[in-house]
Amino acid sequence: MTDGLLAILAHPDDESFMLAATAARTAASGRHVALVCATRGQAGSAGDPPLVSRDELPALRERELRDACAILGVELLALLDHEDKQLGSADTDAMREVLVRHVRAARPAVVVTFDPKGVSNHADHQAIHRFTIDAVTAAADARYAPALGAPHRVRRVVWPAPILTTHEWRPEVLAAHWGVDYLIDGRAHRDTKLAALHAHRTQHRAVEREWLSDVYRASGGANLDWEVFRHAWGEPPPGVPAPDLFAGLD
Repeated sequence: MTDGLLAILAHPDDESFMLAATAARTAASGRHVALVCATRGQAGSAGDPPLVSRDELPALRERELRDACAILGVELLALLDHEDKQLGSADTDAMREVLVRHVRAARPAVVVTFDPKGVSNHADHQAIHRFTIDAVTAAADARYAPALGAPHRVRRVVWPAPILTTHEWRPEVLAAHWGVDYLIDGRAHRDTKLAALHAHRTQHRAVEREWLSDVYRASGGANLDWEVFRHAWGEPPPGVPAPDLFAGLD
């Protein structure tokens, strides 16, 4: 999968909220898409009203994640078993080993993860950012844990661009915003993105709030059509904003 995409994220639904259209577009282009999800989201919402008990929630969120991955064309899913909202306490050496194994196995060209702020200051998002950057650099070092596979140099790491206001989801405005190094046109994959979001049934309130509110409807659904990423590490795109995460790599 040396031409593919690997997302390393914290919770079920992160993949659909952050890069659903990008993942679907990448898969449709013939590139491989893989995901490492660090927790089962067991501390999250069980729905309103609850769909299951707290004890049953991890299993349901795993099913939701697998359903969303099937919709998006994610070929490989590695679901780790860390505690939700406690990811920062995971052992750094152990996490490096696990993630390096997955990076070397998937051998992606591009890795997507959270930014240092974790988008929303979520501690788990910040933790998986740190673990991912550590693992990506270690995966390229032939001296580190040869038993985990042949070294692999990821060519590019990206994370979400710092767009937080709902009125900015027009391509001409996004293109002029600082940090928008990749502007992904997901219009052909809007229905796929919606289906992946709706697969996370326990998170329906968040989906409605973030994607289907009156403010977003007023934008004509542009929030569903465009995804934006910042170049973080590795080979830069030939120009910004680039229309594809793989721009300049082929």
